Formats: sequence, C-alpha cells, structure tokens
Amino acid sequence: MLQKSIEKNDKKAHILIWIFSAIVFAAVTILDQITVSVNLGFDPHLFAMLSALTNSIVAVLLVAGLYLIKQKKYLAHKNTMMFTMVLSILFLVFYIAHHLFTGETKYGDLNHDSLLSDEEKSLAGMARYIYYFIISTHVLLAGIVMPFVLYSAYRALTSEFEKHKKLVRYTFPIWLYVAITGVIVYLMISPYYI
Repeated sequence: MLQKSIEKNDKKAHILIWIFSAIVFAAVTILDQITVSVNLGFDPHLFAMLSALTNSIVAVLLVAGLYLIKQKKYLAHKNTMMFTMVLSILFLVFYIAHHLFTGETKYGDLNHDSLLSDEEKSLAGMARYIYYFIISTHVLLAGIVMPFVLYSAYRALTSEFEKHKKLVRYTFPIWLYVAITGVIVYLMISPYYI
C-alpha cells in the first residue's frame, strides 16, 4: 500500500470539495447561458471534438486504473487516476469554451435556426429521443459524480483505503458512464453543428 500523500483534515476537505463542486456547477450553468461572438481564427466546435477526445481518454484510463488496482500496482493506479482527474479538468475547460463560443445546438436542427420544424423532428426520428435520454442522464450524473470523485481521491490520498474502496464502488461506474456518454453525445450532435 502507498503512504498518505496529504494529511487528513475532513472538515477542510468537506469545505473545499463542496466549494469546488459548487463553483464548477455554477460556472457550467451560468456560462452555458452565455454566448460570446468572437472570431477565434478556427472553428470553435474544435472544443467539442477535444472534449470528446478527452472523455474517451478518461474512459480508457478509468478502465486502466481498475486493472492496475486489481494487479496491486498501487503507484501506477494512483498516477493513472491523478492524470485522469487532470484530464477531467481539461475536459471542463473545453466544454465551457465550446458552449461559450458556439451556443446551444439542437439535435435535429438541420437549418441551424434553433427551432425544430415538424419535418426536422420527423427526420431525426427516434434518435432524437435516444439523444435526449443520453444527454439528460449524462448531465445529471456528471453533476452528481464530481464531489464523489473528489471524496474518493481525498480518501485515497489520506490512505483511508477502505473508505476509498467503498466510495469507488459507486463512483467508478458513474464516472465511466459519464465519460463514455460524453463521446456518444458528441458523435450524435456534431452533425448538427454549423
């Protein structure tokens, strides 16, 4: 087993985890409503592609982290999971940048007028409902899982491995679902980008 990386201070950890989670939630919620019209010199939908790429790497690293811990390669597991968290922060930056510079894209909006005509709805068919189910569960679970990811990391870094293991039992599948569905959402919505 690994030595603890940080000193245990549950009170401080609770405060920092919930403040960070609240700030991220507020930033995503508020900035999702704002669109900045500026010429970046490149297609701002590149940020969406980078988000999807980052999510796909996160998904692979989560599975790799599980494999490494099962092999009792504790340091490799720790390094993999810390890198996964860094990539998740990078994903967040790409996500916010994409929505800030492009605004909302509606699934099925072929003429890009932000309205869905009956014809566009018909052309999108059942895929539209599948998309909305996936995006809804993705967003909901992404918001829920963040503090649990941070608590899981905290428990591991303070060498509270039993508490870490109990948390990760629930956190891991949700985080993996969020990472995978992030890629699926991109693949489904990107044909409707301008």
